[in-house]
Amino acid sequence: MMDNFKEEIVVRKQGRILNALGYSLSWMFIVLFGLIGMMGLSGIMSLQFAWQNFVTLIVGGGVAFLLWRYKDNFRIEYEYSFTNGEMDFAMVLGNSRRKQLTSVRMREVEAGGWVDGPTFSRYEAMKEVKHLDYFLNSKQRLYYLFFIRDGKKQMLLMEPSQEMVDMMSKYSKALEA
Repeated sequence: MMDNFKEEIVVRKQGRILNALGYSLSWMFIVLFGLIGMMGLSGIMSLQFAWQNFVTLIVGGGVAFLLWRYKDNFRIEYEYSFTNGEMDFAMVLGNSRRKQLTSVRMREVEAGGWVDGPTFSRYEAMKEVKHLDYFLNSKQRLYYLFFIRDGKKQMLLMEPSQEMVDMMSKYSKALEA
């Protein structure tokens, strides 16, 4: 028997210029606040123990570190991997860090279909449904998967290709192709 495998990467189709600008500005501010923090450190190293030097070091260094830590949030991609009835979701930050989000077996999916289809509004109106939004392009055609895990209702929104939807529907009768 042949394995069914499909992998897709979802990238932002609009707003790339704003993302690049935000990423560039974050690096500019990292350098700026890093230099401010270094000025505070140099004041302390020259044995001038004024409280302003400590504040400058902590604030400048802290802001530079936080900006450095979260700079990759401007460049997010989602990765969908389908292997023999199991769908894995991951978030790729700045092409350098990968964060595993969740994994869904198609046999535990109770319903699924295109968001513009007839059944989506019924699941959208349910109370106490946790939404898992794994898409970047809100104007694209979205697909939903509704499932219950650990007694909690969850609805996952994604933007797969028709080929991936066809592959998923082979493993679950609850999905609309």
